[in-house]
Amino acid sequence: MVVMAGNQERGRLRGAVFGGDGADIVRLLVRRPWPVDALQLIGDGLLIALGHGVEGAAPLAAECVDALQARGWDGDAELREALQARLGTGPTRLLRPLTIDLEELAMALEGDPAEGGGRIDLRTGEVWPQAAIDYGIETGEEDVDFDDTDRWMWIRCAGSRAGYRDMEWFIADLEDPEVADRLSIAITGRGAFRRFKDVLSRWPDLMERWHGFSEDRQRGRARSWLAGEGYSATPLIRSER
Repeated sequence: MVVMAGNQERGRLRGAVFGGDGADIVRLLVRRPWPVDALQLIGDGLLIALGHGVEGAAPLAAECVDALQARGWDGDAELREALQARLGTGPTRLLRPLTIDLEELAMALEGDPAEGGGRIDLRTGEVWPQAAIDYGIETGEEDVDFDDTDRWMWIRCAGSRAGYRDMEWFIADLEDPEVADRLSIAITGRGAFRRFKDVLSRWPDLMERWHGFSEDRQRGRARSWLAGEGYSATPLIRSER
């Protein structure tokens, strides 16, 4: 696995993407190597930079297209097509654009089935977790018809199976067999996610690597799910919320 020069660099990239700073995104991505486990974040950043017409964004986006093609994770095809459409090197899929926080969508899709799921407000792209909906209805604070399918799209929680496979994949990719063995034991049985993180916390660098890997996997799955519902994810710029 190719790893970015430091976790601080990944943090700067996240900040630039969430802040919609296309110029800073390009400045950061001119550096090499890119982390292979951050291509979803990188692609969203390049969509922002292309949309702002930032000089130098186009060749970086073309490089990201190739990297997504080679990697082939869930959601990579959809992101690749979005970049190609923006570059004018591929067709535009007949998907409705929706500005949305893919991390929030991923939480609703992959949380606890007893508490997960929710709705997407198709007018704003805001993700409403089921717990927030239930609370609003119980307290009378939200007088909203959540069954209005013209406005709301239901999110059915898929549970944690995909997240568990992410842990297995991450462990299989580790170079240290002793660490891999300890983590393999940790994810056996109930409470696997908590034990995995408890054990992984002994190695802060690996913990940061896991966060990046897991985030990109979840972001891609959320993007793929949204495309299956007929929508193309547009990066949400948090500073403009």
